[in-house]
Amino acid sequence: MASTVLLADIGGTSTRIARAGADGRPFDVRVEANDGHATLEELFTAYFEATGGARPEAGVFAVAGPVDGDAVKLTNRAWSFSRPELARTLGLARLQVFNDFVALAHGVPTLGRADLLQVGAGKAVPGAPILVCGPGTGLGTAQLLPHGDTFEVMPSEGGHVRFGAVMADEARILAHMVRDLGSVSVERVLSGSGLVRLHEILAGEALTSQAIIRAALVADGPERETCHVFLRILGRILGDYALLFDARGGVYIPGGVAAAMAHLFAESPFRAAFEDHEPFAARLAGVPTHVVVHPTPGLAGTAAIGRRLLASMA
Repeated sequence: MASTVLLADIGGTSTRIARAGADGRPFDVRVEANDGHATLEELFTAYFEATGGARPEAGVFAVAGPVDGDAVKLTNRAWSFSRPELARTLGLARLQVFNDFVALAHGVPTLGRADLLQVGAGKAVPGAPILVCGPGTGLGTAQLLPHGDTFEVMPSEGGHVRFGAVMADEARILAHMVRDLGSVSVERVLSGSGLVRLHEILAGEALTSQAIIRAALVADGPERETCHVFLRILGRILGDYALLFDARGGVYIPGGVAAAMAHLFAESPFRAAFEDHEPFAARLAGVPTHVVVHPTPGLAGTAAIGRRLLASMA
């Protein structure tokens, strides 16, 4: 019987690692900057050395990239691994690997009111599909399909659809990005690096995404204007996706960028842009949108999967 499961949410910028027991509650939680480690194996070795204790016998990992088999490659970082080989290296009898937003979707039903910030009105339709989509290093997407007391998670790579302009400033943004990047996907705009690009185009100033958000939270200046443009575009895209997925069960918006901007959503054009999809504005007005402010939602998702994995190994 495996007594604990190793959890990991492996992003493009940082990795969150923890253990969990049969109750599914993460402990020994650590957040590691990926730049501090040459490989995943080195990162996990550092975690075990820092936390000590018996090694887990099972693992559930979420990765920021598609998972179509045993060969896994991150989208926004030059890391790749073989699931069986990594399991052997870490001494894991069982290792399950999921796309990070698939794991996030598994965690959505476990989130409490304190983990969410609702933006605007709307009330979930019981049993209707749920959209999980949000900006971090990239723009992740997944769909949650309830089936009575259970649910099915459908992966998606919606962040890589092509970006289109609706307003004049968006046309300017798109023109700049096409010149610099070629074909422009949605996550080129709606991500941490996308926020940096937006601010350079709109304000002519090169700042980190963290600096832009910090300034926007305390003053009504160009940084807040950039964040409002970002949130307006995010609202429009999530409205598009909510119609595509018929997500009347609600829209959940995780990701480091979204969480950092959480208190900017209400005063921004986000919700107006989300609903502005005639002839279905009234339909979207009924869809609730929630920013996920849980500090480690990816671990909440891997823990939910890990609890079931431990039960199956008992």
